Amino acid sequence: MCRLAAWLGPEIRLEDLILKPPHSLIEQSQAATESKLAVNGDGYGFAWYAKDGRLGVYRDVLPAWGDSNLSSLATMITSQLVLAHVRASTYGQVSRSNCHPFTSSNWSFMHNGQIANFGCYRRTLETRLSDQLYAQRTGNTDSECLFMLLLEHGLEQNVHKAVDSVLQLLSSVTEQCRQPTRVSAVFSDGDQLFALRVSSDRKSPTLYVKRSNSGGVVLASEPLDKAANDWCAVEEGSLLTVNRHTQSSYSVSL
Repeated sequence: MCRLAAWLGPEIRLEDLILKPPHSLIEQSQAATESKLAVNGDGYGFAWYAKDGRLGVYRDVLPAWGDSNLSSLATMITSQLVLAHVRASTYGQVSRSNCHPFTSSNWSFMHNGQIANFGCYRRTLETRLSDQLYAQRTGNTDSECLFMLLLEHGLEQNVHKAVDSVLQLLSSVTEQCRQPTRVSAVFSDGDQLFALRVSSDRKSPTLYVKRSNSGGVVLASEPLDKAANDWCAVEEGSLLTVNRHTQSSYSVSL
């Protein structure tokens, strides 16, 4: 299972999210504590938004701890909105095109979990994509397919409706599958963060949220520090919408 972290708030250096905290994302890539796999070494990536709203993305197949470029990039890149991910593959080979975050237009998306028996249902799900969105798909993971399906179902127009529609689709397509579908995803339109935590067996991968003293918001698979009381679990079966001042929860189901 993968690990992820995101920030929305006053401008920070990337290292403040993925390198400096006691249980930072790079620490979790080698020693995750709330995952079946302690090591997440099948690539990593991060997306960040510039002050003018432009979206940048960096992804590589190296383990996060093994890329000598990361510390330099993390020291220099600053942003008010960052998504970062370390990968432990459940479907799809280790390749740059399969590393998160995935991007389209001004949207960025990362995921931890799996679509039930995706290898059997992949063709069925991909036929639901328009030619334009199918052409955007460069990898072969269930995570990227999930992102494309959300876009296909109107993510840019109405996030709640898109999520409901895709979850209904996944439920109907995988209805006879004995394996569970589990989703813990964080995505952004460049202005807000959205955190989706839902599963068919109510065992979604962990996801936490914390409001910092600086006024920012952190989302992470595992708390980045030891102040456990400051971190709240994102509720099972919910879509959390986070902006700079408020957050709201919307009930979803599979």
